[in-house]
Amino acid sequence: MNEEKQEYQNRIEAALYISGRPLSPEELAKAAGITSTRKAIRLTSDLAKTINDKNRAIEIIEYSERRFAMQLREKYSNLAKRFSLRPLLLQSALKTLTYISIYQPISSKNLAQKRGAQVYQQLKHLVKLGFIGWEPTGRTKTYRTTRRFSEYFGLSPEMEMLKKQLAAKGLTKTV
Repeated sequence: MNEEKQEYQNRIEAALYISGRPLSPEELAKAAGITSTRKAIRLTSDLAKTINDKNRAIEIIEYSERRFAMQLREKYSNLAKRFSLRPLLLQSALKTLTYISIYQPISSKNLAQKRGAQVYQQLKHLVKLGFIGWEPTGRTKTYRTTRRFSEYFGLSPEMEMLKKQLAAKGLTKTV
């Protein structure tokens, strides 16, 4: 492999590693320092093959719309959690997110009744992370999970399948 291609792939790998989310072809091209999204996709696909074929703890996966993300393989997630310094979400915010995913669409009023007044701060944090979105409904807001939520947690974006997955993990009993 020539040095230029290796440098492009190294830059893409660094961007995927630090982003913590799927990157679009435009973002991959920008990371590589090139203008061609087609070339960025090809470079990322080749990088994914290289990394994924080596049976490592990390993998690069491709989502819809030619977006790519680097993630930890599921079988290593419990091990890695033990070494994590700070969780992305506090337990209370995670419970609120689970509640939203099960009962969506759900109003902020209903959430506050079920989860308490602290839910408003949690909602701001969850919106900031991109895990939930909202739409105005009269004088309140109605919340639902986003595609980013589904991708981050490895869940289906389809509502029925999402609820089945949550039930299979035993999460419907925790809220």
